[in-house]
Amino acid sequence: MTSLRPKYEFGGPLGAAAIVLGLPVLLFVFHLTCNDVSGCPIPSLLSPTTFTWEDFTAQTPWPRDGFQSLFSWEATGWLLAYYLVSMTLHRVLPAQEVYGSKLRDSGLPLKYRFNAFSATVIQLSLCAIGTYFRGADFIVWTYVTDNYLQLLTSSTILAFGISMFVYVLSFQVKPGNSNLRELARGGRTGNFVYDFYIGRELNPRLTLPFFGEIDLKTWLEMRPGLTGWIILDLAFVAKQYRDYGYLSDSIILTSTLQAYYVLESHYLEANILSMMDIIADGLGFMLTFGDIVWVPFLYSTQCRYLATYPLHLGYVNLTAFGAIFTIGAYIFRASNDQKNLFRSNPNHPSVSGITYLQTKRGTRLLTGGWWGISRHMNYLGDWLHTLPFCLPTLMAGYLILPAGTPTDTVSIEMLDGKQVVQGDAKGWGMVYTYFYAIYFAVLLVHRENRDDVACAEKYGKDWDRYKEIVRWRIVPGLY
Repeated sequence: MTSLRPKYEFGGPLGAAAIVLGLPVLLFVFHLTCNDVSGCPIPSLLSPTTFTWEDFTAQTPWPRDGFQSLFSWEATGWLLAYYLVSMTLHRVLPAQEVYGSKLRDSGLPLKYRFNAFSATVIQLSLCAIGTYFRGADFIVWTYVTDNYLQLLTSSTILAFGISMFVYVLSFQVKPGNSNLRELARGGRTGNFVYDFYIGRELNPRLTLPFFGEIDLKTWLEMRPGLTGWIILDLAFVAKQYRDYGYLSDSIILTSTLQAYYVLESHYLEANILSMMDIIADGLGFMLTFGDIVWVPFLYSTQCRYLATYPLHLGYVNLTAFGAIFTIGAYIFRASNDQKNLFRSNPNHPSVSGITYLQTKRGTRLLTGGWWGISRHMNYLGDWLHTLPFCLPTLMAGYLILPAGTPTDTVSIEMLDGKQVVQGDAKGWGMVYTYFYAIYFAVLLVHRENRDDVACAEKYGKDWDRYKEIVRWRIVPGLY
């Protein structure tokens, strides 16, 4: 009798280990080597053959006291206070209560409590009041930019701590658990590294005094990280104003589009119940680190860049980038709304005439409308309307040179008595500011592949028939 081998994704245990160790390092490297000290990238990276550790520490915001200064108890305390505020608002504000999909083992659904939009509006309103009285010197904005490295360290440690906590907690889950706890199908391979990364328990919940029951996965996915993304963006907007005395159209556009993206997600928070993250994936390092570290600290890179290099786009670029965002957002929302309406009210006039494939399971797969163009037009729309997060940085890259240094380019501004020029760095900064667009494209392709495997298992030969009708995966005519 042969034993079944575990089904691994992400390169198995070795791939999981590489991600767990590599992604935190990548975020630190991104911050240190694209900075307001010497440039983006730092000059020594433009001449790697002569690179030295001394150059690195001199050209980056590396703490002069060494590694021990990467961590701060004060920054950790303020970070935890921010989480406490977020959790308090989750508890006290009115909420929409929604039942999710039926669980595999019990056949019963879990109830979810959603009020992220109102919670974020309150947090941003408090920041607006502080800014009204203190301007760009409001303590939240200055503390974030002055202690960015320490906040990144504390957030990373917190992600590891939460991941280990839910991993240990998952061993309390037993078959037939009366409190609707169950393990994720892909998170019980028996390999510690992989299960820690991918997540063992599907929907870990924590009951706390005053706060009541908290669904950790949905709370982490929609609360501190996404709201923190806006707060980091605004902190860099304030920094640009402190340093230059004005706000560039590029940073206004980028921060506005990103804030809209977050607030729309919060307004439609209940839609996450149909996502694979909630339905199929356990809560492990993958989702925890992604939600509270990767999202706020990576996704705010463009505003961090523009705070030091304030590009002026002009009306043509502003209009073009805004149009790309609008088209992408329309495709994303219209395709998702069409699918959801077809599921909930198939007789509605707007979807009643759309073609579909009847499956042996009794469900129907759309083969017309948006979903007849490609199997995941929503992914294409999602990528398109996040591309303008990166485009305002143009051919990114800059150097910060002492005043009076001869250069072949014209300094756009003086920063603390130094010249900010593109010089030899032009184009190399795109590694930082366009990384998001590349990463997100890879993520969506990978997610589509996971969807394909799951649907093939769910629908069998009906899925093969469906793929013959709808040939394209995401991009019509290309992929």
